[in-house]
Amino acid sequence: MSTSTAVNTSTRQALEAGEGILRLAPTWVPRVYTQPGRRLKLDARDLYAYGAHRGGIDERWFASTTPAMNDNRTPDEGLSYVLSNGDRFTLKDAVESEGPRLVGEAIWEKYHRWPVYSKFFDNMGPIMHHLHQSDELAKLVGRQGKPEGYYFPPQQNATDGNFPHTYFGLEPGTTREHVRACLEAWDKGDNGILDYSKAYRLKPGTGWLVPPRILHAPGSLLTYEPQWGSDVLAMFQSMVEARPVPRSLLTQDVPEDKHWDFDFLADLVDYPANLVGDFKNQHYLEPIPVADTASEGYVDRWIVYGVIAGQQKFSARELTVEPGARCFLRDPGASGVIVTQGHGRIGKLDVDCPSIIRFGQMTQDEVFISHEAAVAGVTVENHSKTDPLVTLRYFGPDVHAKMPAVGDHARL
Repeated sequence: MSTSTAVNTSTRQALEAGEGILRLAPTWVPRVYTQPGRRLKLDARDLYAYGAHRGGIDERWFASTTPAMNDNRTPDEGLSYVLSNGDRFTLKDAVESEGPRLVGEAIWEKYHRWPVYSKFFDNMGPIMHHLHQSDELAKLVGRQGKPEGYYFPPQQNATDGNFPHTYFGLEPGTTREHVRACLEAWDKGDNGILDYSKAYRLKPGTGWLVPPRILHAPGSLLTYEPQWGSDVLAMFQSMVEARPVPRSLLTQDVPEDKHWDFDFLADLVDYPANLVGDFKNQHYLEPIPVADTASEGYVDRWIVYGVIAGQQKFSARELTVEPGARCFLRDPGASGVIVTQGHGRIGKLDVDCPSIIRFGQMTQDEVFISHEAAVAGVTVENHSKTDPLVTLRYFGPDVHAKMPAVGDHARL
């Protein structure tokens, strides 16, 4: 693993200039199988900036060192770029250059990368019932598994889209044979997989935790998604909104010799986890304040939290600073930050939530707070006299000594 001397120098200079905080450019990702929901603030003229054959842009990735695994992708698709003093280089290269300073010794020693990312997912309607493989299954194709978390930020959800409901898991009584039969019926129209699942109404300001191998068909709210740094999936629904789904999306992250092995494909599903009777209680999230600080002019809330397979894979908080107020944040680890409302300053860097963004345009709404800066502490200031400053920030694995468990919101 090596980076050029120029990137090494640029990374150190950027860290010094921002006192440990890096400014990031917007990272746009198209998907051929979705219809943009038009809430990313990307100019409508640029929704198909990659070309209609690549699909519409309905994702913006934050602080990403993970490539988007799209067909016909550009070499750097999905990767975030640092901009500082006229220099432009990927966050991936910056982490490889100054890993311990950027992501912390513990994460660097264990993963040698920033192993998580987050994104806004913005679709006009529902997408297919699908799952993300576990580490064990993803390893078969040289990849890593992907758990993910959801939060529906109110600032981005003035409209609900066409289907603000998400199907999760499988209804009790569903069998492996039911799922296998749906996969065998792929080319016969709608394969009926949703007949075996339940949809939950989505509510802005809430979220969900989604482990690997859990079937889910995301609805049409714009979603903030902290997740593991992998882009694996397997689609289980053959038709959505009367549009056929290519079978290749079922098998793209499956060993080639298993593409027509219906037993193997059906067993991608974790049946006990999908069939649990109190699914919502085990996965639904509501914000939980970190501390009682409203009288000080700010509130920091947990929005994505909990453990997956015994490990704290990622987490996220929403910070709201009232007009004219400031706060001093000291976090135990690095974070990727996006501004969803207002303007002000994070450390030395001015931040501002744009109203419209052209493809290729620089913004001031995204930064990466290095481990070095986070543990020393960062001042966040709201420069507006009327508007709250709201940010979302996500963290890497095993960062917090204490974190709420799923369901804690109901016990407080």
